[in-house]
Amino acid sequence: MPLSEQEQRLLDEMERSLYHADADDVATVGRRVRASYTAIALAIVAGVVGLALLIVGVVVQQPLVGVLGFGVMFVGAMLGFAPPRRLTVPRDARDAAPRRPGLMDQINERWEQQRRDED
Repeated sequence: MPLSEQEQRLLDEMERSLYHADADDVATVGRRVRASYTAIALAIVAGVVGLALLIVGVVVQQPLVGVLGFGVMFVGAMLGFAPPRRLTVPRDARDAAPRRPGLMDQINERWEQQRRDED
C-alpha cells in the first residue's frame, strides 16, 4: 500500500532529522580522548601504593594509615578511569590509518542505493 503525500513528506522530514542527529553524534564521538600511558602508569602505581598502605594500616592496627591507603587507591582508580585533560591523547593521533566503513555506514549506503533505484 503506497504512502500518501503527507505521509511521504513526514517520512522524509523524519529521515532528514535522523541524519542531522547522526551527524551531531558523529561530531561528538570524534572529540573523545583516551588516557595516555602516563595516566595509566600513575593509576597503577597509586593503586599498588594505596593497597600496600591499607595492608600496613591493618597489620600495625593504625586506622589512619588504612584510611590513607584507601584514599590513595581511590585517587588511583579515578586517575585511571577519568584522567585529567593534560594526561590524555586525542583519538585522531592514534588513528592514523584510514577508517573502514562501519555497520551503520554500510546500512546507510544500502538505504541510499535503494532510494536511487526507486527513483
